[in-house]
Amino acid sequence: MANGQWYPPEWPDRIRALASGDLTPAPPRPAATVMLLRDTPQGPEVHMLRRRTSMPFAAGAYAYPGGGVDPRDDERAVRWAGPPRAAWAARLGVDEAAAQATVCAAVRETYEEAGVLLAGPSPDSVVGDTTGDDWEADRRALVARDLSFAEFLDRRGLVLRSDLLGAWARWITPEFEPRRYDTFFFVAALPAGQRTRNASTEADRTEWIDPAAAAARYDRGELVMMPPTIATLRQLAPHRAAADAVAAAAGHDLTPVLARARLEDGELVLSWPGHEEFTKHIPSGGTA
Repeated sequence: MANGQWYPPEWPDRIRALASGDLTPAPPRPAATVMLLRDTPQGPEVHMLRRRTSMPFAAGAYAYPGGGVDPRDDERAVRWAGPPRAAWAARLGVDEAAAQATVCAAVRETYEEAGVLLAGPSPDSVVGDTTGDDWEADRRALVARDLSFAEFLDRRGLVLRSDLLGAWARWITPEFEPRRYDTFFFVAALPAGQRTRNASTEADRTEWIDPAAAAARYDRGELVMMPPTIATLRQLAPHRAAADAVAAAAGHDLTPVLARARLEDGELVLSWPGHEEFTKHIPSGGTA
């Protein structure tokens, strides 16, 4: 392949099945992912993980920490700092319960997969260290869903810092994919005193990388990424500090990006509106 665009070999057949009515789209599951940034003298770096090749979705692809919403993330109010739930609901285009669940998922998944927690003992503080056996026990309980995020915050006496997040983009998995997600992308700066680690069972490696360098490696075919990952990396590249990127998020359009497939001159054309670089032309009866 000319670049690192993730393109499963079964997609052409699934696209044809969807076009013929033989495939019923699966409903997308709400999800959240976080582009975690840290400053360096050369500019900000973003924390990325490589999904294990054994994973059923996006195997071997580079991505950010993230995952699906836990149904319990909106079951009751959590201790909350930053914009109120109503403001988040307006920003994300969802109701208040879904807004809480989405923000909670972003913070929870970042802790589960990277060991970084965007919460503190007060509305204007952040925990400085999340290492140790007791923290690890709680993290594992969250992963196993033995502990809800609200219970975790209560147990620790912590306030969720929604003000540390900026909503960046929203992408929905194409209708022909068997596993579909309606994913909000957030940006956040690494809190002082915390450090990332590969805490995810879904990743075989993690690294901090300059967004422009990661995009260049994708362009050379060295890193495999899904369209939303490389698209958001390119958007991060111009920012020269983590705080600048977080501040810029407020101006980002959160209109959902959903791939479209159409028949044109005997070809299947797969495209993502507003992102022409990902367009694929699939010959009739063949593969891209």
